[in-house]
This record gives sequence, C-alpha cells and structure tokens, in this order.
Amino acid sequence: MSINRQSVTPKAAGWRAQAVQLAAIVMVVFVAKGALAEPFYVPSGSMEPTLLIGDALLASKFPYGYGAASLPIQINLPETGRVFAGTPKRGDVVVFRWPGDRSQAWVKRVVGLPGDRIQLRQGQLFINDYAAELKPDGIGRSEDDAGGGEPAYRYIETLPGGVSHAIFKMRDNGRLDNTPEVTVPPGKLFVLGDNRDNSADSRVAVRDGGVGLLPLDNLVGRADAVVGSWDLGIRGQPVWTWLSGFRVARFFTAVH
Repeated sequence: MSINRQSVTPKAAGWRAQAVQLAAIVMVVFVAKGALAEPFYVPSGSMEPTLLIGDALLASKFPYGYGAASLPIQINLPETGRVFAGTPKRGDVVVFRWPGDRSQAWVKRVVGLPGDRIQLRQGQLFINDYAAELKPDGIGRSEDDAGGGEPAYRYIETLPGGVSHAIFKMRDNGRLDNTPEVTVPPGKLFVLGDNRDNSADSRVAVRDGGVGLLPLDNLVGRADAVVGSWDLGIRGQPVWTWLSGFRVARFFTAVH
C-alpha cells in the first residue's frame, strides 16, 4: 500500500501544481485587462478616418480610474463610482459602455466636458460659443463593412486647447448638422464620432440608438493605439487572398 501511495502522490501533486499555475496565469491576464489595458475591435465606420472598420484598439484604463465599466467581463453591476477617477481631456478618444446596453463597448471622441456648452451649427462644432477651426484636407473615402463606400470631404478640426484631428463630412446640411445648444452637466461628457454624418453619438438620444450625454461612470479607458487592422471588405474574395487584407501600416500606431 505504501508503494502505491508513493506512486500516486507525485502525480496528484503535479496536477495540483499545474492547476495553480494555470489559475495564476488566468488571474494575471484578468488583472492586466482590468487594471492596465484591454483590446477592443472597431465594427463600424463612425470614427473614420481616425479609426477604420477592422481596427483592433488597445484602451488604457488607468487615465480615468476604475469602476464597474472597467471590468474585462461584460456583466451588469450597479455603479458605485470610480476609484482614482480622472476626467478625459477634450479631444481624447474613449472606449465606453453604451448606456443603452452596457454589454456593448463603443468608441467616440470627447468634445464637451462638464460645464461646456456644445452646439453644431451647419456642421461646425461650437464649444462655449467658440467655433472649432476647420481646415479642408482633400477628399477621403468613408467605407462600410462590406468593402463599399462613398467619397467624403476630409477636414482637420482643431478644438479649443489646440488638439487637432481629422474628420469626415459626406454632405452639407446633414440631419445632425444643426443641434440645440446643450450644457454638459456634472458627471457627463459630450462625445462625437469623427465621421460626422455617420455617427450615433451625443447628438442622438439613447432611446433613438445614440449615446446621449455620456456618464463618466461608463468609461472603460482611453484609446491609445491601433495594434492591428484587417480590411473586412476582403471577405468576399478567395480565402487565399485574405492575408492581403492586413493593413500592416496601421499596426502599432498611435490614435490621434
């Protein structure tokens, strides 16, 4: 009997050691995703030309602190505020839980902070009655997830404080080009998509499929880098051509 126990015990100990190692790895990954950064996938063109359909983002979590929305698993928990809370800067590209369904992660650009007065007039953004500068920057192409698209006017928009980024305008007098002035209340943000005629953002109420005024508690993190990108439009091509869909030039690039 003693011989059998000696032969079984090392095996049991080995399995226990492997289980502990696996649990430790899972815990490290969980903590890293929850506390440091987490990857997200861009499924729509609402942030073109800054982000493209098929981009894989890395969102840093520490800039805005931590709350229920920061968890790397998509579950609904009651909000209890944020620890080490920080407010985004105007111009930050943020990942957040959509107020209409917190299991969904969305990405938009912050243009309005608490206390700001925000309005769109003929497609131009006004912040506290200050017009964000728009500089024409040629013609781009707004794509859809099937690989199709249409021409779009490209502009460089400069926000108060000097943050500049590219935006798309596909048409004049779009349905969201003129909005009433909104004062951003405490604990909320006003966010826009860079593809201004193709974005359900703070100009659209949650009940209508938009973001409305985004609660700070819904923030997941700041989109800092594109770590990979694949053109979904190539899915209609033969499988052996799919490798050509990788946008290598976008790998490990900063989000502006």
